Amino acid sequence: MSIDTPYADDLSGRCILVTGASRGIGRAVALAAAARGATVVLHGRDESRLAAVYDEIESAGGPEPAAVPLDFSTATDRHFSEAVSAVIQAIGRLDGIAHCAAHTERLTGVDAMDLETWLRLARVNWLAPLALTRICLPFLRVSPDASVVYTLDSHLRTPGAWWAGITAPRAALEMAMRSQAEEWAVHPDLRVNAVIPGAVASPSRAITHPGDRSPTVPAVEAVVPAYLQLLGPAGRGTTGQVVDALPSMAA
Repeated sequence: MSIDTPYADDLSGRCILVTGASRGIGRAVALAAAARGATVVLHGRDESRLAAVYDEIESAGGPEPAAVPLDFSTATDRHFSEAVSAVIQAIGRLDGIAHCAAHTERLTGVDAMDLETWLRLARVNWLAPLALTRICLPFLRVSPDASVVYTLDSHLRTPGAWWAGITAPRAALEMAMRSQAEEWAVHPDLRVNAVIPGAVASPSRAITHPGDRSPTVPAVEAVVPAYLQLLGPAGRGTTGQVVDALPSMAA
């Protein structure tokens, strides 16, 4: 599925949790959601970076955001529960999650990756999004229109050599998303989808493509419409889908 129609951009009255909001795609999604009226909950590891995004939203006149610093590579169910409780205590509701947090390491062959590397990549890029969503589910279910959006990777379809550390956790996340969509079918006001951003000038690309400064690679803002469409009213009724944010761009 691809985004090829204008999206309804009014997110007024919604509370959206954006993970990885301190930079890259997460920051772009958070700023855009706030500009369209959403109360945004900013997640990230770096408190100073989160504070900077918080200030950007306030300076632009968006609804007052909230910030949840948390390291997904070490977080437990207790940490996720405490974070979500703080959100609900501060804002009182939750209408969506944009899972933009990512952990990327230097491209490495399967035989060269030790267990600790696999675990870091799996925790942030696969397990943490599912764990956080599970904790948020009771609050999402009472929203009149709730949406969860995961982030995948364009190399899922043609992984090739050296990409297993990036693609394997995201492939597992895609399978979980598709299962969730079917399991949530009994909740008509709850949906789950995923976005493949494609090749954008993100912090992750700087690691996987060091030295690439091609002017043809779009900025991270180019993929924001895909997230906003799925999070907002235009995404209602769409579930279990993988959206190519930039279908014409090579990864």
